[in-house]
Amino acid sequence: MSEITLYGSPLSLYTGKARSYLIKSRLSYREVLPNTQHYETNVLPKMGGRRSIPVVETANGEVIRDGAAIIDHYESRNGQLYSPKTPKQQFISRLFDVIGMEGLLRPAMHYRWNFDDFNKEFVQFHFETFIPPNLDRKALAEKRMNQMRDAGRSFGAISDTFSLVESLYCRLLPKLSAHFSEYPYLLGNRPCIGDFGMIAPLYGHLGRDPKPLSLMQSRAISLYRWVERMNRPEADLGEFAQQDNKLLDDDQIPDTLIEVLRQIAIDFIPETEAACIAINKWLTEQDALAPNTPAERGIGMCNFEVEGQTITALAQPYRFYLLKRAQDHYASLSRTEQEDIDGLLAACSMNELVKMKLSRDIDRLDNREIWL
Repeated sequence: MSEITLYGSPLSLYTGKARSYLIKSRLSYREVLPNTQHYETNVLPKMGGRRSIPVVETANGEVIRDGAAIIDHYESRNGQLYSPKTPKQQFISRLFDVIGMEGLLRPAMHYRWNFDDFNKEFVQFHFETFIPPNLDRKALAEKRMNQMRDAGRSFGAISDTFSLVESLYCRLLPKLSAHFSEYPYLLGNRPCIGDFGMIAPLYGHLGRDPKPLSLMQSRAISLYRWVERMNRPEADLGEFAQQDNKLLDDDQIPDTLIEVLRQIAIDFIPETEAACIAINKWLTEQDALAPNTPAERGIGMCNFEVEGQTITALAQPYRFYLLKRAQDHYASLSRTEQEDIDGLLAACSMNELVKMKLSRDIDRLDNREIWL
């Protein structure tokens, strides 16, 4: 019997991160939907008051909510197996974790919710599976789907931005595919934390839903192979000459990855800057925000410009909870090592990223992100 129960769904963006980690770590687990009486009685009360997936329940009844926390838990027990040890690679790994979890939400939501002719039956089937069979699955699924459509709009995927969202994503696809045609994973022949962050949107939404899946399979074949590879326990290096299980030597960051980051920076950097300003402004107005107050996923909207067009999107503190891990790593380095990363970020048009910080830190307590 599996020692780990993963509460999640194939349809879930965030579950994809935790599942891939468990698979690659060869941890025995079973995945079930969060719709059982056991879940309601034994798991949900330990989730810090936030109903979400993924959630892990261990054999001794410990409950861990959120993909980042799940990976932290098991990385601490397996010797940080997927955390690079060299300065630039560790920073880039943490950066891609943020990008995957926060920076690709707009195309992920757009390609799921704005192509009903392609996706609706597929998506509705999965949403109905969340509903216990004794209830009106169709009606309750429709209600939940409408809530998620609204969430997609809150990330900036509205009719005025459809063309821009599609243009940015369709320019990213070949750059990702070009990288994965040369390297099995982001940093060589084994996954890193950044790979697990990126698989979240690129599997759960963009690598399964019919519309974006057709785009990936037709325009980014090597990217699609990486998606397959990330869901297999073996390294799956068949088409590559090098068959070792190592990250690239000498703290190398491939030029193909610089091209990927340069493309991502086009909307990731202005959005991160705008969200930072908006959240910090909100924090100055919270006179009664006591320590250990839950940090909600959104605190209001922010506006930013991308290629001459204004996008309005939810300002999410969680982006900065993840980004601070990369920033803390940077702060721990020698000045020479920091200068190497500065040069790398300049090449990616991400120069100011290490300075985009919230005025209050976020931590975790009782399975919730909280303000310190």
